Amino acid sequence: MKRFLLYVSVISLLLWSPRAWGSDTQSFTVTRVYDGDTVMAVSDGTVIYVMLMGIDAPEISESSHVPDQPFAKEAKNYLSSLILHKDVKIVGYGKGPYPDNNILGVIFLNGENVNLEMVRKGLAEAFERNLPPNFDIRPYIEAEQKARQEKVGMWSLGKRYISPSRWRQMHKLDVAGSR
Repeated sequence: MKRFLLYVSVISLLLWSPRAWGSDTQSFTVTRVYDGDTVMAVSDGTVIYVMLMGIDAPEISESSHVPDQPFAKEAKNYLSSLILHKDVKIVGYGKGPYPDNNILGVIFLNGENVNLEMVRKGLAEAFERNLPPNFDIRPYIEAEQKARQEKVGMWSLGKRYISPSRWRQMHKLDVAGSR
């Protein structure tokens, strides 16, 4: 029962508005990076799954019949190098889509926005759909425009670039969130 109450408390904290949260964000240790925009984190024995809010990273295929999207492994590896086994702060923006209901969140490492860093490195694009009203997507759009201009990461593909959402449609991937 004690563990259940802790779990409910942590989830409630994450679902609050970031404005209400301020500097009292919950610390978590990232224990697994699934791809360039989905992680697992733990705090005091409570496990949460987080989809990085405001970004969409290239897809890693779960099938041997479907190739990974270009730059998918680079995105996962870079995100891992930034936050795996490190203490981070997570600002929650509610739950993601069914069936996984992951927390939608922005991850901060030493005060730096990790989600935004993925876009700056050209390893994720700004994702403008289904945003909560209190989420400012503008820095992500600006970072994407700059990465595109500089042909950083996946933007080096030029006209061969396919967005992760289009990639999922083309390959009919049933991935978490299917944003």
